[in-house]
Amino acid sequence: MISADEAIAEVYWTAFQALPKREREAIINRFLESSQLMEDVMDLSIIKERRNESSRSLKAYISERKRKNR
Repeated sequence: MISADEAIAEVYWTAFQALPKREREAIINRFLESSQLMEDVMDLSIIKERRNESSRSLKAYISERKRKNR
């Protein structure tokens, strides 16, 4: 079962793909001009890329950083 967010995203994606090439390019250019949107895209890309990495506690991270900085 897909979430409501995924269903809405699918509707928008389908509509975007149905647009003529010139209109798709205009939308993409608007996205690229938005620094906040580009930052969000980069964040989501990193999250997706690192999703399967093991996690560690903040305490363990700070301890490791302290050892490296000595």
